[in-house]
Order: sequence, then C-alpha cells, then structure tokens
Amino acid sequence: MKKHIFSVLVENHFGVLARVANLFSARGYNISSLTVGETEDPSISRMTIVAVGDDSILEQIAKQLNKLIDVIKVRDITHRQHVERELVLMKINAPKATRADIIQAVDVFKGTIVSMTRDELGVELSGDSDKMDAFIEYIRPFGIKEMVRSGKIVMAR
Repeated sequence: MKKHIFSVLVENHFGVLARVANLFSARGYNISSLTVGETEDPSISRMTIVAVGDDSILEQIAKQLNKLIDVIKVRDITHRQHVERELVLMKINAPKATRADIIQAVDVFKGTIVSMTRDELGVELSGDSDKMDAFIEYIRPFGIKEMVRSGKIVMAR
C-alpha cells in the first residue's frame, strides 16, 4: 500500500466537498487526510487529499476525481518536487517538574507556546509530516491531553 498526495482544484461552491467525499466513500477508498482552502482566485479551492492504496486504486481515484463536474484539475504530486506542511495544536500535561523539558523540546522543534495554565501548555507546531511525527513521539511520554492535526497542505515547486 502506498500513500499518495493529490492536489485537486475545484469550483468553490457548496456541495463539492460532499461529492468528492462520496466518491471515496462509494468506492471504499480511505482518505488519510483532507484539507480544503480557497486559492488566489476566490472562485477556486484547492483540496489536498492524502489517500492510501495500491497503484491501481490510486490511478482509479485520479480518474474518478477527473470525472466530477466541479473538478478543474487533479495532480498526483507524490513524486514531484513539492513543499508540504502540516499544523499541529496540542495541549500537553506540563507540571512544574517537566515544564522546562517540554519548553526546550518545543524550542528545538521550532514550535510556539500558545497557551499556558498551571498544569498544561498549549503548543503550535508546523512543518512536514516527519517533523510532526517526531515531535509527537517525543512529547507523548509527558502526556498529550488533546491534539488536533490539520493534515497536509502541499504546493508543487
């Protein structure tokens, strides 16, 4: 099974996301992550879809996406040069005894402390998926109270 990144330009109006999601659901394809945002042209949105499957499934996904009327362009950019980022927000258990270690880790990973209470820190971190995975793995023993992960956004170079 391979993970592929699809950059999909779509018309920016209601119902498009539901049609794309239905395509995946009806055919039993799994979406690992999905992000949607407006482009420089407000009438067009870009979806970044990360899907897992074998080559035939991934080829079928691209073909089926291209058939949707609201889809303008589909690109599988997995093997093309691209810049990718994710955003992670998390609340970390941070009593006085471990707080300095957590702050140091946030600094090493170039994150930002966005909130602080007596026993927890709120952290924002952005970067590629490997960086996010490494930070989460490092910080997990301290106790992650809550986490939100955006999914990838990508742009071809």
